[in-house]
Amino acid sequence: MARRCRLTGKGRNVANNVSHAKNRNKTVQLPNLRSKRLWLESAKRFVRVRLSARALRTVTKLGLDRFMRENKLSISDIH
Repeated sequence: MARRCRLTGKGRNVANNVSHAKNRNKTVQLPNLRSKRLWLESAKRFVRVRLSARALRTVTKLGLDRFMRENKLSISDIH
């Protein structure tokens, strides 16, 4: 399973660890993913989604149906 948010598409980021001596080492920054069971009002059922913490805050504020409508997502995109 890819480490990618199903709602926002947020994935990993490749960056450099920079020491005091300016030595650069590649490092990977992973998104803060959570597995949640969210209520989908339009389908009258729960869906299990792997989403980032930022997307979870937005879904909590707007609701899953409105979030999906504004971002043009379907049930098959998130499931």
